[in-house]
Amino acid sequence: MIDLALIGFGLVLSTAIGGLAHWRKSLTVSGWVGAVLVGTLTLGFGGWSWGLTLIIFFITSSLLSRYKEQIKERRAAEKFSKGGQRDFVQTMANGGLAALCAVAYALAGRPPELLAAFAGIMATVNADTWATELGVLSPHRPRLITSGRPVEPGTSGGITLFGSSAAALGAALIGVVLLVLLAVEGSPAPWWLIPAAILGGFGGAMLDSLLGATVQAIYAYSDGRETERRFDRSGNPTAFVRGLPWLNNDVVNSSSSIGGALIAILVMRILGG
Repeated sequence: MIDLALIGFGLVLSTAIGGLAHWRKSLTVSGWVGAVLVGTLTLGFGGWSWGLTLIIFFITSSLLSRYKEQIKERRAAEKFSKGGQRDFVQTMANGGLAALCAVAYALAGRPPELLAAFAGIMATVNADTWATELGVLSPHRPRLITSGRPVEPGTSGGITLFGSSAAALGAALIGVVLLVLLAVEGSPAPWWLIPAAILGGFGGAMLDSLLGATVQAIYAYSDGRETERRFDRSGNPTAFVRGLPWLNNDVVNSSSSIGGALIAILVMRILGG
């Protein structure tokens, strides 16, 4: 049954949180709109446990994006396609699939497959965020996931032990939080949520790195440095180097989330019967 009051509260809460994030420069105006849409649907259709899981992801990712920001700016800011402020497309790439899961979950009678998919999606985006924000601070140079070749911090497809460990912890956090919130809410809280989130989130984050190393669109500045940016900070176009032109970072994030969801569903099927 659709709870209109819960949907309304989700709208109010997500508007307030998105407004605070915009004020703190974590979201652009369009990102605020995306956060309201994602938050309203996730909380309104998934319930408190789903909505609060999304909020915890958003809070931790926003805090980590500010953590040692100046060091990360020096090491890798020119590599990433966008800055610390998330826009509408980024917000939807990270949370849009979770919101769709919430709607489908409510309308389809709450099947466990969609609960597993939600856990996998949220674990993937959290794992990827933790790996990106903390991995770039690793004392060791990252290595390309496909060949092991050392690359510069922030390079698409580059991984470190530090960043990979952060990814596993970020995925585990989602599983634990979702399990606890479901139990507090009085909803079924299956134990398989934790391994599903860990394996789905970590697997999704590794898929993100694999896509980044192989098919993501990569460009280069005039001095030869690679980047995800199509334009430099002065607005000058960068040169296309490799990958598929349409496969930008947002598409990679969405694709890896789907992969994380499928892994989580598989884990649920194996462990949950």
